[in-house]
Amino acid sequence: MIIQADIQEKTLGSKLLLKDLSLTLQEKQKVAIIGRNGVGKSTLLGLLSGTDDEFIGKVQIKKGTVIGVTRQEHNDVDDMTVLAYILSELPEYVTLKSTIDNYPDLISPTEEQLHEYSDAIERFGQLDYYRAEDKVLQELERYQIDASKANGLVKNLSGGQKRFVELCKIAESHVDLALIDEPTNHMDYIAKAEFITWLAAAQCAVVMVSHDRDVLAGVDMIIEIKDHKAVLFSGNYDAYLKQNSHSTLQGIDQYEIQLKTMANLKKQLQEANRKKASTSKNPNPFIPMIKRFEKEIAELEKTLNKPSFWVDQSSIETEHSKVVEKYDKYKARNIAVKTDSGSGHFQRLLNVSNLSLGYSVPLFEGVSIMLNTGDRVEIRGRNGAGKSTLIRAILDYANEKELHQSKSFDGFIEPEPALNVGYYEQEIGSELLKLSLAEAIKKVYLAVNVDMNDEKMRGLAHQYLFEPERDLGLALGKLSGGQKARFQLIKMLAGKPNLLILDEPTNHLDLPSIEELEKALLNYSGAILYVSHDNYFRDKLGGEIVQI
Repeated sequence: MIIQADIQEKTLGSKLLLKDLSLTLQEKQKVAIIGRNGVGKSTLLGLLSGTDDEFIGKVQIKKGTVIGVTRQEHNDVDDMTVLAYILSELPEYVTLKSTIDNYPDLISPTEEQLHEYSDAIERFGQLDYYRAEDKVLQELERYQIDASKANGLVKNLSGGQKRFVELCKIAESHVDLALIDEPTNHMDYIAKAEFITWLAAAQCAVVMVSHDRDVLAGVDMIIEIKDHKAVLFSGNYDAYLKQNSHSTLQGIDQYEIQLKTMANLKKQLQEANRKKASTSKNPNPFIPMIKRFEKEIAELEKTLNKPSFWVDQSSIETEHSKVVEKYDKYKARNIAVKTDSGSGHFQRLLNVSNLSLGYSVPLFEGVSIMLNTGDRVEIRGRNGAGKSTLIRAILDYANEKELHQSKSFDGFIEPEPALNVGYYEQEIGSELLKLSLAEAIKKVYLAVNVDMNDEKMRGLAHQYLFEPERDLGLALGKLSGGQKARFQLIKMLAGKPNLLILDEPTNHLDLPSIEELEKALLNYSGAILYVSHDNYFRDKLGGEIVQI
């Protein structure tokens, strides 16, 4: 056992996140935490790491355990070089190196200082820190952060690159337990493959929040945060789907039995009260019976909270119709993605011919894409290869604007007059982040000349799992990653586009939401141009591949 957590209660403001949660982790175990957006997954990481101690309960960590945690914010290290930051975060590195570097400057070292120096040299070698700088540089290179960026300042990195820096820090830290939040967001397919390889070979325990199904395929336990508790599933993603399907359908049967029991008790109580009223005997023989029924009802009401029922579509499709009907009756509410392309017949939408784009020099050459209604095209390439540049150029031409920053070296982009684009981007524009959710929704609908009244907005917010009274007044920039992703879907579909451009749409979405998005996209009659490093998502959508 490396860590034992017993969380009696964890709240965030007035919101209950975790209750009566018990969890034991073993050495070298690879664990993924999943769950609906906002249930407390990242909060649980904070409790395990010790950075959050505002809870009722206890977290016990094996003595001597070294824990590595990925940062979300870097404001206090922005002016450090990337290399210096990573080295400073390696356990014992700073103190050991300081002892070794300062010893020669001592005029007449004591015997104690000599022993300290000797021990530091030995420990530095044990941790292989003499090669630390070279190894960190090599590790950064795997994530496309070259030596110039490694020796540059942290503040000059993009959000995705800072995530890679955190993973490199963990890889070189010799920790016993690594706690990682959404490790593969913003990764291209090669970087993600590198991470999955590292995960398989890692000699430490790893606990991460992730809904990346490629990553979930390589873990040996999945923890689902559901109904404030931790439900443990041994094995990887495929094993989770099987176990979850079995336990969920059993749970529905048990819940239905409880409902029937409650209805029967209330019926018996009503009958006993009727008989009591019509009996003149004293003492009334029905009073003990009434008290017994009332007690049983009160006890059952304490436990009769509807669990969150979700089964993946592939598993539910194998069940017979009566099971499916029962599941549909009790399943947890999910986002409802409604795609309407406004074009029910064949249309030519976009022609990209022999295109070469870049800045001072071309990023790519010879890219050609022909898009008609119903087409699916994946843009594939490493980070920095020019995928976003190509998408931005298509959007600029579709909106009849000049090219945004980049310039064309050869070829052309020709949008058809009927083209109407909906765009799902990785990051929300800064002009929206300061607005409330309600203001942001109004703004994106106004931009496509569609009216949005308060009643319609509340319905739309509910459709995408927002609580209208609570969430519509919140600043968009303060929402969680999952909530921002759901807003991106609202924004993309506002104008009934006939071409959807999606840039890593599964980042931050939970598993039920990803599945709902996939189902909606499969039924979408317009064209789809997408970038995704989620192999499950790519297999579902398919289509032509354009390699950048």
